[in-house]
Order: sequence, then C-alpha cells, then structure tokens
Amino acid sequence: MIYLKNFSLLTDYQENKMFECETRKIFNSYYPVGLFSYIGLNKIEFSNITIFCGGNGSGKSTLLNIIATKINASRRNRINKGSIFDLYVDWCTYDMFNEPYDIKMITSDDVFDYLLDVRSINMNVNRRKESLSREYINNKYSNKQSSLSEYNELKDSYDAKTKTMSAYVRQRLVNNNIIEHSNGESALEFWEKEIDENSIYILDEPENSLSCDNQLKLKQFIEDSARFYNCQFIISTHSPFLLALKDAVIYDLDTNPVITKKWTELDSVKTYKNFFDEHSKEFKNN
Repeated sequence: MIYLKNFSLLTDYQENKMFECETRKIFNSYYPVGLFSYIGLNKIEFSNITIFCGGNGSGKSTLLNIIATKINASRRNRINKGSIFDLYVDWCTYDMFNEPYDIKMITSDDVFDYLLDVRSINMNVNRRKESLSREYINNKYSNKQSSLSEYNELKDSYDAKTKTMSAYVRQRLVNNNIIEHSNGESALEFWEKEIDENSIYILDEPENSLSCDNQLKLKQFIEDSARFYNCQFIISTHSPFLLALKDAVIYDLDTNPVITKKWTELDSVKTYKNFFDEHSKEFKNN
C-alpha cells in the first residue's frame, strides 16, 4: 500500500529563498542545506518499499529524519538538529495518497535500547535463579519443622525434597524463557512487535544486530507486511539482503545526480559479488 506518494526536498533556488526570508537570524549550523541539492536529489517518488542506499556520510539517515519530521512520524527518541534543520523541513512538501493508521520511525539505536532492556531483564532473571538455587538447597537439607499455618514454607520444603533443582527453579521463575533468546532472536521479536497493519514505517539500518539468516527472515517479514498487511516501508540500509527486497525502488545516494537502480547494479552489492567470485574455488572445495 502506498500512503506517502512523493516528497520534495529543496532546490538551490529554494534554499537561497529560504535564507532571504530569514536574513535577521544567525545560524550556528547550515545542516542539511546543500546536502541533497548538491547531488540533484529533489523529488522522491515512493513505492510500497523504498530504499535509500549509499556509503557512510551519503545522507541516508539525514534524509529519513527530514521525511519523518515533516510527516510527523512518532519515534522513541526525539532529535534536535538545530533551527536551520527545522526551517529546512518547514519548506519541504509532500503528497499523501491515503491516510495511514500510524507513522513510525525506528532507528538501529531503538533496537539496541530494546536489546539492553532484554539484557537487563536477563541479568535479573539470572540473579533470581541463583537465589532460588540457594533456597532449594536450604529447603532440601533443612530439618526445620513447619506447621500447617506456615503453608508456603511447608510447600517449599516439600518441593525441594521431591523435585530436582531445575524443576523447583522453573516453577518459581515466570520469565525463565526470556534468557533463551539470542540478540538476533530478540531483535526479530522487536520488529514483529513494532510492525502493525496499515501504517508507514521509516527504518534506519534495521539489519543491525542481525545475522545473515535473520536478515533474510526480516526481509521476508517486510515483504509480507507490505503485501498482506498494507504497510509502506522507507528504509536506509547497507545490507545486500534488504537491498534485494522484492519490488523495492532503490535510490543510490552515491550517484550525482541521484538515480534509482536495481539492487544488482549497486556498487556495494558488486563489491560483495566480486569478493565471493575471487574466492569461488574455495567454495568448490567444501
């Protein structure tokens, strides 16, 4: 589903006009003025999946931040890029086809924060496990007699004498299963929780923290969400797996002027291909 139809950045002429209207103001930074007009990127036409790719410093994240700010995307962490950034965004324009249920920007930092939260929970779970293990041993070998009025102590003592330590701890540890998740599995779980129906998602390098296998799972999840759940995705990525998203429109920010390309035409993907071609004999021996 296409909600955001197009988005117009400022041309050189518009940037100059913007400054003419703000002659009384003094700016400490002119970011992002000149960043996209320099490479001829003005009007962006969106598909149900649109990707921005390019090397470090090519402006991928900046572009996503401009779009997200202009269309009022919700985000976990607010950004403050300065007065000139806000002014630049004010001058940008866009067209919507349909009204989405939600508009959300998600960055790789958001995923890392989630993983840190999971890690914190895991640490608490492990500390609770150690406490329960000591409790098990104390109850198992204690000769203390409890009365019926001390039901909980009596039950703990009975369980310790009739069950294994593993069973005793599992029964008392509600969140035991969370520690079985790897970072990659937790990251995939994050995306499945975040993505809803009929919405726009602006994703900044979502492949971070994911192995190759899990990047392919995320690719399939994004394709399914776009096809079956009427979601629109705007993505910046280095991942060759995500660049291969089916029917995606890809803007190569390393070209001047910026043009759209097939994923197999991108220099970054060709670098991967050339590397594996050079080592093709080694694969044949396996």
